[in-house]
Amino acid sequence: MTAPATGRRKYTVEEYVELLLNSEERFEYFDGEVLSMASGTLIHSEIESNLGRHIGNLLAERPCRVMSGSAAIKTVKALPFRMADVSVVCGEKQTEEYRGIQMLLNPVFICEILSPKTERYDRDDKFIAYQAIESFQEYLLVEQDRPHVIRYRRQPDNRWVRNDVIGLENSVELESLGITVALSEIYRMIEFPVAENSDDEALS
Repeated sequence: MTAPATGRRKYTVEEYVELLLNSEERFEYFDGEVLSMASGTLIHSEIESNLGRHIGNLLAERPCRVMSGSAAIKTVKALPFRMADVSVVCGEKQTEEYRGIQMLLNPVFICEILSPKTERYDRDDKFIAYQAIESFQEYLLVEQDRPHVIRYRRQPDNRWVRNDVIGLENSVELESLGITVALSEIYRMIEFPVAENSDDEALS
């Protein structure tokens, strides 16, 4: 998700929903502010596509649905809803309508692709809002500029345990879905920015 793109004025929920229903662009509502859901980079779009397609392939024989970033997810602690980059529901899909917007009620897995401008929001406020969803079991944060994913897994006592996976040669186990996802698939055909090495330059 990217940073606010509609100014700093406060919106009501009704104004937000009206904006959403009458625009081809996707927006998200948080504490009176409207945030643009435009990815902002081609890399973001590529990673989102890679992850959605790969998870979908791995779950092809299972009664699971992979949702794109246009799917609204009801968040009772931050009404009315949030939009994740990728989410998955298994079994019967439960929905509820809010002012013409169909909301998903029971995602098992949610993924956000991190942006420098909204990383704190995705890690903190948005994650807290998602945690109130009873079915929600696993949260994946995917970095754009290097092969690094962060997985949070809900424990029986409702604690969330973090696990970092770094490197294209490694894989992340998504226990909520019963699959293992290779980072090489998440980052398929992604060209990472080359980091400058000042020490090497100084020695040359």
